[in-house]
Amino acid sequence: MPGLWSRQLFVLYVGPEWRSGGADMSGFSDRTRRLRVTAVTLLVIAGCVNYLDRSALSVGNLEIRGSLGLSYSQMGLLLSAFAWSYGLAQIPAGILVDRFGPRRALGVGLVLWSFAQIAASFVVSAGQLVVARVALGLGESPMYIGGTRVCADWFRARDRALPISIFNSSSALAPALAPPLLTVLMLAFGWRAMFLIAGVAGFAVAIAWVALYRNPGDAGIAPAEIALIHADDEQTIEHVGIAQVFWLLRFKTTWGMFLGFVGVIYIFWLYATWLPGYLEGQRHLSIGSAGILSAVPLAAGFVGSVTGGVISDQLGKRGIDPGAACRIPIIWGMIGAAVFTVAGALAAQVWLAIAAMSCGLFCANVASSCGWALAAVVAPSNAVATLEAVQNVGGSIGGTLAPLITGMVVQRTGSFLPAFVLAGAIGLASAVVYWAMTKEKIGEGKSSF
Repeated sequence: MPGLWSRQLFVLYVGPEWRSGGADMSGFSDRTRRLRVTAVTLLVIAGCVNYLDRSALSVGNLEIRGSLGLSYSQMGLLLSAFAWSYGLAQIPAGILVDRFGPRRALGVGLVLWSFAQIAASFVVSAGQLVVARVALGLGESPMYIGGTRVCADWFRARDRALPISIFNSSSALAPALAPPLLTVLMLAFGWRAMFLIAGVAGFAVAIAWVALYRNPGDAGIAPAEIALIHADDEQTIEHVGIAQVFWLLRFKTTWGMFLGFVGVIYIFWLYATWLPGYLEGQRHLSIGSAGILSAVPLAAGFVGSVTGGVISDQLGKRGIDPGAACRIPIIWGMIGAAVFTVAGALAAQVWLAIAAMSCGLFCANVASSCGWALAAVVAPSNAVATLEAVQNVGGSIGGTLAPLITGMVVQRTGSFLPAFVLAGAIGLASAVVYWAMTKEKIGEGKSSF
């Protein structure tokens, strides 16, 4: 997996024209190419820590339930607390990113979420843990919308899908690494120490981000290079703050991205929050075995995240419009995610279930990475983060509902099968929404309501 990242980062450095034998590498200086690769690398590291912190509660599910005396329904509420606070903070976070820039917004967010993760290691009740998870959601809210804005600030519109997919792949790699890594920490030191160590790692990343990252305008980049980056962007809009949100909501594509992302993140969070518990409770595996096997589908999701950007990039090179080059993989990815998720739940053998769910999460993350890239090519450049925030509110609804509904279904039926079938239906509905509602760029009159 590191080899896959290093190859794609090399492509980002030399420029996309290198792959097709072109010679347009002189468009950007060596320093600019180094700075943008540094930016993506920092985003990947921050994204990994971000999802490591999110995953700690899922990995510690059984131990925390026993320690605090919680039911499945109560655990579902705890698992969803992060998602709804994260969702409520998305639009304010998007406005702040577009207003103050990603360097400051992500720096403050990193510090806040690290404090929250450390605080979770000292809780003595479910209520205190809910408060810590809510604070974690608030702190992490600028991460992915801010990261997409970083890519929009440093890369041309036709080149953004690949860096966004590399950055977004951290959302799949960290959950893949989290089960074995956090399980080892938990078994060795307990679940409280596991939370504490993850929080300290966040502070280390915060220091690196503030020390090393600069927005292009503050990094001494030549005006001609900045103009080249934004040459193909949609014209910027005058709306700022909440007015920008209302302007975006006039367009069908905004609503399509909002509704479609509900399904994308619903399926992802089903796996991210309940897969270890499913393997322990439904497939009767030990904590150690469940922690290791949970990493397999999540690792496939990481490969899917990077692959989504490659697919979109290749479709663009074949002359397909950048928006369509993102939209097509989303639709087919969600169809695949739905089919394989249900197939995995129906599989008789554990290895077959893991294989099918790996394919399902691969497809879901193809859709996720292209969903993040879509906003960067259909919105005016100074509205990218706000559009991402609107979309991610939908994703947070899916992230809130997936663990909560799954916990309630398992509590009532004693089986995970109905929950996985429901996730498949939601995935298919998401594919239909993207097909029907995201065909036009933001700002084109015919797409407005």
